[in-house]
This record gives sequence, C-alpha cells and structure tokens, in this order.
Amino acid sequence: MFYLSMQVYSSRVIFIPQGSTNSIISYLSKSGYELNVVDNISLRFFLGYPQSGWIDLEKTKMTKGDFLYKLTTSKAAMRTVTLIPGDTYYEFFQNIANELGLSFDILLEAYNELKYQDDGNIIADSYNIPIGMDEQFLMYYLISHTQKRYSEMSHKIFGEYNKLNWYRYLTVASIVQKEAANDQEMPIVASVVYNRLSRGMPLQMDGTLKYGQHSKRTITPAIIREEDTPYNTYKYKGVPPSPICNVSVGAIIAAIKPKNTDFLYFVRDKTTRTHIFSKTYNEHLANINYTRVKESSTPIRSVATPTKPIPKIHEKNQIEPSVLSEPTKPIDIKSLFENIR
Repeated sequence: MFYLSMQVYSSRVIFIPQGSTNSIISYLSKSGYELNVVDNISLRFFLGYPQSGWIDLEKTKMTKGDFLYKLTTSKAAMRTVTLIPGDTYYEFFQNIANELGLSFDILLEAYNELKYQDDGNIIADSYNIPIGMDEQFLMYYLISHTQKRYSEMSHKIFGEYNKLNWYRYLTVASIVQKEAANDQEMPIVASVVYNRLSRGMPLQMDGTLKYGQHSKRTITPAIIREEDTPYNTYKYKGVPPSPICNVSVGAIIAAIKPKNTDFLYFVRDKTTRTHIFSKTYNEHLANINYTRVKESSTPIRSVATPTKPIPKIHEKNQIEPSVLSEPTKPIDIKSLFENIR
C-alpha cells in the first residue's frame, strides 16, 4: 500500500502501445516511469489490462495506484484538425495553434527540424489529435504518418519509394492543387504544366507565388515584376524548388498520370468557376475575350497573359524543368517517374 501511494509525475496525455502487460510495463519503464514487478502484478491481478493508444490521465501528479488504475480505464480526449488541400504549412500551423492551444513558434521550429522540403511534408487530410499532445510530438506524428502514406502510395504505383523523385511529383501536384478549379480539372491542368515544361516555356502561373506565408495574397503585376525568387514562374523557367502547398491524393495522382492533351493555356471563367483550355495562343486570346464579354466586368488574369509585359526570363540559376514524353503520345507512368528531373 505504501508503494501504491508513492507520487508519480507524468504528462497528461501518454501513448500506450499494443501488446502484453509485460511489454507495456517495459515500454513505460524505458519512458521514465520506473515500473517494476509490483506494478505488473497489480495490473494483472487487481486492475485489469492497460488501454492502448493515446490516453488522457486528466492530471500530471497522482499516486502510483491512481496512475495504474488510469492506465486501465482512461481514453484520450481527441480533437479533429483538418489540413485543407492547397493550404501551406504556415496556414495549417496557425490554425492548429489556435485550435489546440499550442505555440505557433514551437510548431514551426519542430517542423523545420523534421521537414524534407519546405512544404508538402504533411498530406492534406483530417487528423484525430489527442488533447495535450505537445508540439514536437505532434509534428513528428504528422510527418511520420505522411511519409508512411507516401511510401505506401509510391510502392503501389512504382514498386519503390524514391523520396527525391516523389517530392518532384509533389511539386507539380502542388501547382495543380493551386490552379485547378475542381478534381476533374486536375489531370488537365497537370497536362498543361508538363506540356509547357516539355517545350521550354515558363509556366507563368500565379499559384506558384502563393507559397508559405504568402498563400492568400493577391498576385499583382508589381509582385510578378519585383519578386526575384524561384517561385516566380514568370521570371524563372521550370518548377519551384519545392512544393508550394500541401496536397490531396487526387492532385498527386494527376501529377503522376496527367491527361494526354495538347493544351498549353487556360483561363478562368468566373461565371462557371472553371477553366477554358486551349492549344494555341490565338485560341487563348479568343477565350479571354469570350470570358470578358460573358462576365461584362473587369478583364481577368490568365496563364501566360499578364496585364503588363512580364519580366525577362532568367536563363541562369533557373529551376530545372520536368521533362516528359511528348504530349501527343500516351504517357507511361514508369518512364514518367524515371525521366522527371
């Protein structure tokens, strides 16, 4: 009884792995709880089998007996947080910091320690997060979960997981995520990206400038002229150096298997909120005029037709484009994976 009345200090939320009582006692001992054979006997013969998963102990200071009892009865209170496709890591951290009462700065610091590239390291999804999980563990969970998903998807498609090449697909997928009006457009937008890259054309897409903390900004001619970063695809050929946002599975699939088209341009129809695609610049101009008449409003911005002359394209230090097969030929996924640069 004296032993069971000893004080135990713990984080409020802890993780209990699945397994036998012996393995759980061993895990907790290695985690700093200093459990022994008395605790094992108490659980086996008096209290019952420990819960598995994240559990909420409801307090951080308790007796040893209370701690063991809570191992068998507690379940963690969960909160669901959602990473919306197209949101950047910066937006997501702001949201979960507010929802879960966490520190944005510590989340960002933990992310920078674990990230592979600037963005795209957390797949867009809904996550059940135990209340009380700290910033470092949360970030480890989100990124490790995503890497597992990426590995599973890549093995199903390619039979392997080449992380560098996978993230190059994610970069294209993030552009598709920003530009496409809906899931049905994604493979078509992806084809425009690849068709322009294969011809050595700059992408000239506003979405690539909406990265990191700039995700919600309105892209203006001044930004296009003045921003000298590789995310400015009006100034630099090729794709940005990393994904510009977190993406959905649909965007990833579109980037890996784009629709086979000859489209090089698209313009947004504000009345339908979808895009009109075209193969030639003259067709594109006609589509722009059509949307202007249809909307009877201010002319809209579109791919490759800014309202003012675009800056000179940089040839030095340019981002290497993804080179694919000719757009008029069927695209083989294996060769696509091997040839993307």
